[in-house]
Amino acid sequence: MNRHARLITLLELIASQGHADVDDTAKRLGVSSVTIRRDLNCLHERGLVWRTHGGAVDRTADRSGALQDARSGQSSRKQRIAQVAADMVAAGATVGLNGGTTTLEVARAIASRASRMPEDCRRVTIVTNAITVAGEPTVCGGVKLVVAGGLALPDSMELTGSITSDTLRQVDLDLAILGVDAFSVDIGARTRCAAESSIGRLMTTRARRVVIVADRSKLVAEAAALICPASAVHDLITDRDAPADLLRRFVDIGVAVYVV
Repeated sequence: MNRHARLITLLELIASQGHADVDDTAKRLGVSSVTIRRDLNCLHERGLVWRTHGGAVDRTADRSGALQDARSGQSSRKQRIAQVAADMVAAGATVGLNGGTTTLEVARAIASRASRMPEDCRRVTIVTNAITVAGEPTVCGGVKLVVAGGLALPDSMELTGSITSDTLRQVDLDLAILGVDAFSVDIGARTRCAAESSIGRLMTTRARRVVIVADRSKLVAEAAALICPASAVHDLITDRDAPADLLRRFVDIGVAVYVV
């Protein structure tokens, strides 16, 4: 069973019984527990399940116990990060957003703020290659939306390829607000997928200002595909539990750090 088929099977299993246990699911699918943990982390990062200790649960399940802890912790961090990012967006700005749960929260925060502005100030344009962002009702109703078409990746539902690139090359961005799988002074901003990283890299070249939105877990993670070096980033928005020594290194190279 390849990874795509395994992810679909996991989603079907979680939808049918409300949860999945790592060890039991590994035995059922004939793979290692490490593989199942990696798959569940992927589904969690894409906003499809909620990760819990020892497994995952359906996003529509009862938000009690471990699930409530996940929501109140990780979700609230991302919402705080997103609000700071949205506050950087001036009226009339054009903003590039890639895929991910944090950038989806950024899109929601931008749209929420735009809906409260006078009509003549609601001129923010979001340019995205993420189907999740493009399909968000509050985004569609609150801002102008430009979707860069292309081939949809099954894991992330991001659009990639030459069509996506051709669209982005025609757009000038005031800001590129990017979610990442890993970010550090040494390795720069990276993702696990080369196709996704190439689109993120193109967004950085089209933007006057590059903003990375990443909770503390991304500052100690590793990923292979480079979006851009840390020196190309203007701002990092992260949560208050991020290691202070890592944040100081970003400041030392000229990155403005916002801790929320």
